[in-house]
Amino acid sequence: QVQLVESGGGLVQAGGSLRLSCAASGIIFSIGTMGWYRQAPGKQRDLVATIATGGTTNYADSVKGRFTISRDNAKNTMYLQMNSLKSEDTALYYCNAAIVRLGTPTPLYYWGQGTQVTVSS
Repeated sequence: QVQLVESGGGLVQAGGSLRLSCAASGIIFSIGTMGWYRQAPGKQRDLVATIATGGTTNYADSVKGRFTISRDNAKNTMYLQMNSLKSEDTALYYCNAAIVRLGTPTPLYYWGQGTQVTVSS
């Protein structure tokens, strides 16, 4: 059984910062690209940022220069440092990862349960 567990969400004032974490657990052989997505009420789930195994990153235009994605491969953990938060960043944040389980040849995509980020103006 493989699980992704997010943490670090909360309530913050506009201009503040939060750091999200996403930890993968289970019998894991390898983890490929990991990413953060967010979904505001009544809206679709959108990409925030992704990071490949080697560290190559990709960001949505709306968060460039404010958010930083990183990962610790030894800990199977990904992070999202969010600075200069705006009210429009309010959403449920999900992590996603392409994970190869031990004994299986192909990766499966897993989602965490989500962590709420609320930015008050």
